[in-house]
Amino acid sequence: MSMNSGVPGGTSRAVSWAVRAAMGACLAATTGAALAAEPDATLDEIVVTAQFREQNLQDTPLAITAVTAEMLEARSQTNITEITNQAPSVTLKPQSAMYGPAIAAYIRGIGAADFNPALEPGVGIYVDDVYYATLTGSMLDLLDLDRVEVLRGPQGTLAGRNSIGGAVKLYSQKPSSDNSGSVQATYGSRDRIDLRATANFALADNLFMRISGVDKKQDGYVDRIDYGCAFPTNPYGIAPQRSTSAGCVVARDGNVNYSAVRAALRWLPSDAVEVNLSADYTNDDRNPTGVVLVDYRDATQTAAVIGRIQPIYDANPANNVRPGVFVPPRGSYYNYASFYSPAHDGTGEATNVMVESRAIARQFFEGWGSALDVNWKLSDTLSLKSISSYRSYKSGFTNDNDLSPLASSIGDGTLPFHSFTQELRLNGAALDNALTYTLGAYYLDQQSRYQSWQDLRYTGPLQFQQDDVVNVKTKAAFGQVGYKATEQLEFTAGIRYTDEHKDYNYVRLNRSGTAPAAVVGALNGLTVPYDGNHTDYRLAAQYRWNDDVMTYVQWSTGFKGGGVSPRPFVVDQAVPFGPEKLESWEVGVKTDLLDRRLRVNADVFYSDYTDMQLGLQTCTGSTLPVPCGRIANAGDAHIKGFEFESTFRPVAGFSIDASYSYTDFNYTRLNNVGGIQSSFVAPFMPKDKTSVGAQYEFTLGSGGTLTPRVDGSFQSEIFTNGNNQLTNRIGGYTLFNARLTWKNAEGDLEASLEGTNLGDKYYFQSRADQYTGAGHTDGAPGRPREFALTIKKKF
Repeated sequence: MSMNSGVPGGTSRAVSWAVRAAMGACLAATTGAALAAEPDATLDEIVVTAQFREQNLQDTPLAITAVTAEMLEARSQTNITEITNQAPSVTLKPQSAMYGPAIAAYIRGIGAADFNPALEPGVGIYVDDVYYATLTGSMLDLLDLDRVEVLRGPQGTLAGRNSIGGAVKLYSQKPSSDNSGSVQATYGSRDRIDLRATANFALADNLFMRISGVDKKQDGYVDRIDYGCAFPTNPYGIAPQRSTSAGCVVARDGNVNYSAVRAALRWLPSDAVEVNLSADYTNDDRNPTGVVLVDYRDATQTAAVIGRIQPIYDANPANNVRPGVFVPPRGSYYNYASFYSPAHDGTGEATNVMVESRAIARQFFEGWGSALDVNWKLSDTLSLKSISSYRSYKSGFTNDNDLSPLASSIGDGTLPFHSFTQELRLNGAALDNALTYTLGAYYLDQQSRYQSWQDLRYTGPLQFQQDDVVNVKTKAAFGQVGYKATEQLEFTAGIRYTDEHKDYNYVRLNRSGTAPAAVVGALNGLTVPYDGNHTDYRLAAQYRWNDDVMTYVQWSTGFKGGGVSPRPFVVDQAVPFGPEKLESWEVGVKTDLLDRRLRVNADVFYSDYTDMQLGLQTCTGSTLPVPCGRIANAGDAHIKGFEFESTFRPVAGFSIDASYSYTDFNYTRLNNVGGIQSSFVAPFMPKDKTSVGAQYEFTLGSGGTLTPRVDGSFQSEIFTNGNNQLTNRIGGYTLFNARLTWKNAEGDLEASLEGTNLGDKYYFQSRADQYTGAGHTDGAPGRPREFALTIKKKF
C-alpha cells in the first residue's frame, strides 16, 4: 500500500493505517486479559521530575513522553531530533542550510524556527535543568543520558518563558560509587564512524567522577556540483570554478563531523548535601546542511529598489539564464550552489556598484558550558536547590540561498553568544506530606551578536555588513503548591511572574566597513529596547480511581518573550513586539492495566493562542519600496487535539509501543499579515502523527539474548511557513527502522545491526521558502536508507 501523500488519498490511507496499528496495541491487550500475570512481564515504573520533585510518571498530572536511555538505544536514536518520531504532537527538525546549525522546535503547533538570537524559541530545551536559550546549537547528541522528558503544553509556571509550547528535558547519568564504563564503535553507510565512551570512577568514599565523549564522522549525501565543470559547453557562459581533472563534485553536504565531551563530579560531603559540578565542550564543524533546489521562477527576476527595477544577474549578466535549468529532478540529492556572486554595476551608477562576493561553504558550532548543582536537605521535609550555569558558543555559517551559479543572495555570518543563569528552589512538605510546595527564583543574563556580511541582489544592490548586539535580562519568581485532600484526590496550583528586558543594537555598514550602507544604512547606530512582564498560572486536579487508573484536569498558561525585529530594511520596521500568550485546558487519563502489563496514557486539549508573533507580508508607513522585515503581534488562534501513548508487554521479553496525536489549528484573528489566510495552519504542525514499535528478546542456549526491534512512524503534511504555500509544503511520509541486538550471557558485550529509512523514502525534513521575494525555494532531504554495525563493551 502506498504511503505517498502525493497520490490522491495517500495521506488518508496512511493515517487510517497508522491509527489502526496504534489502536491495535490496545485491542491486543484486551484480548490478552485472561493471561496470567508474570512478575517479570510487568512494566517498569518511570520516575520523572517535571514538577521539580521525583514522581512516578503515572502520578504526574501532565502530558509527558518519558524515554529511557535503553529505549533510545533500542530505537537507534543518537540526537535530539530523532526522539520526536515517537512523541505525539512534537516536531524537532534540523533546519535548512539558510538557518545554519539550528533546529525548528514545535509542540502542539507552537514553537519557533528562526535561528536569529534576537528571537525567542517557543519550546524550552533543558539539559540537567539548565536552559539552552537559542535554537542555534540545540542539535544535541544524546550523550550518556539517563532519560528524556518531553512535556507537552505550556509550562509557564515552572519552566518559565519560552516554554509556551512545552519543554524537552535531557537528564545525564550521574557519577556513582562504582568503577565502571563502556566503549562503543559504529561503522555504517558512507563511511560512518561513531565512537562513544564513558568512564565512572570513585575518587573517594564520597567523591565520584564520570567522563563521557563522542566522536562522529560520516560522508555527506547531497553532492554540490560545479555547474560550469559538469557542463563545460553550456550556452550561458558559466565558467567552471575548478578543473575537470579534480572532478565536478565540489563537496558532499550533509556530512557529519561532530565531537563532544562531558565531565561530571559528584560530591556527598554529608547525608544532607549533594554537589554536582559538570562541564562540557562541543565542536561541530562541517559542510552546509544538504539541500536541493525545488523550484526557481523560470523568468528574469526583478525587484523594485528606490523606484528602479534591479535585475538579478547570473555569472554573465548578458546571458539572461532561465533559472529553471538549475532545478534537479524530484528525488535528487545534488545542487549547483557556487557561493559566488561576481562584481557588477547593475544600475549604471557608480554609487551602486556591487562588489564581488565569495564565501567558503561551511557551518560550525563550537561551544562549552559549566553547571553547579547544589542540593541541601535542610530537614526531613525541606530542601534547597541551587543551579548555576554559564554557557558560551561561537557559531557560524555561509549560505548561497538559490543553490545555483546565479547571483541572488549570499551571506556569511558568525554568532558569538554567552549566558549566565541562576535558579533557586525551596521544596517542602507539611501536614504529614499532604501539603507539598515549591518556591523559586530565576535570573538570566545573556548577550549575543550577529556578525555577518550580506549580498542581497534579489532585493536590489543591498550589500552590507552588520554587527548587531542583543542584550537580554530576565528575572522571575515562582511557586507551586500541591494538596492531597484525600488518598484519591489531589490539587495543584502554581504561579510565576517574569520581567524581561531586551535591547537590539543595529550596525549597517558598507562592505568595506567605512560608511553606512546604502538603503539600510539609516539603521546604523540605532538601539531599540523592549521591556515587558507577564504572569503565568496553573491549576490542576487529579483523582486516582484505583491503583490502575488516574485522571486529571488542568488549566495552564505560558508565553514566548517579546523582542525587536532583527531584519528591518528601514528604520520604521525596527520596532518592538510583545510576547505571545497561551491558555490551555487539558483533560487526561493515565492507566496501568492487566497487572501492569499495559500502560495507556491519553489526553485531550484546547488552547487559546493570542498575540502570535508573525512576520508581516507588507509594512505600512515606509516611504521606500523595499520588502517588509517586521515582526508583529498579528494573530490569534484556537488549537485543539488528542494524544495517545501506550506500551504493552503481553509476556516477558515482548513489548509493543504505540502513539498517536491529532492537532487542529484555526485562526480567529489576522491583522496586516498580507498573504496569510484564516484557513492556513501553524508551521511544522502535522495534523496526524503516529508511531508503532515492537521488540522481542529471545534467550539463546548460551544464556545470551537476541533482540529484534522494528519501528514505523508517520506524519501528515506540514508547512514550514505560516504563509502556507506549495513552495513550503512537505508531504506526509512514513519511515521504517529496524535493529537486531545480540548480548552475551554476562551482559557486558553486545553487537547491533541497524537499518534506518528502510523504505529509502525521499522526503524533506525542512524547507526554506523565498519564492515570493527571491523566486526560489529549497528542501533539505532526510537521510536515505542507511545501515550500521555497532559493537559495545561494558566494564
